[in-house]
Amino acid sequence: MGAAYFYHLTRRPLDQVLPQLLDRSLAQGWRVLVRGRNPRAMEQLDLRLWTGDPTSFLPHGMAGGAQDADQPVLLALDGQGADGRHCVISVEGAEVTPEEVTASARVCVLFDGMDGAALDRARGQWRALTKAGVAAQYWSEESGKWEKKAETPAPD
Repeated sequence: MGAAYFYHLTRRPLDQVLPQLLDRSLAQGWRVLVRGRNPRAMEQLDLRLWTGDPTSFLPHGMAGGAQDADQPVLLALDGQGADGRHCVISVEGAEVTPEEVTASARVCVLFDGMDGAALDRARGQWRALTKAGVAAQYWSEESGKWEKKAETPAPD
């Protein structure tokens, strides 16, 4: 049974935080789905992952291709299933269901702490998931490093 990890971005933008989470996920041997809501934003994220740190390579692709099943990291839009991926990363407030959390090793919800609508959306996701009995953790980087600020264990 997985858990939902909420990452409150306050010091660095998504395109700087996401590659680190993807590196760690791939090091665990996980296959990852990154789910967003805006096609243009996902295309920009795809480009950023290809042109980011030249010393690091993050193998990935956009959903909808013939090789989707082979991609270690797949970028997809809201409504596209996780298809047995070990980790689902929600960006831009993309939907995550309790069933996905329990079927995955981890679900990560990354949200912009400077955007009121993103904060409200993340709070709603936290309430919905924890009400459904999903274990959840809230992480903040306000101090300059990631610190766990809250945790709700899954019921026994």
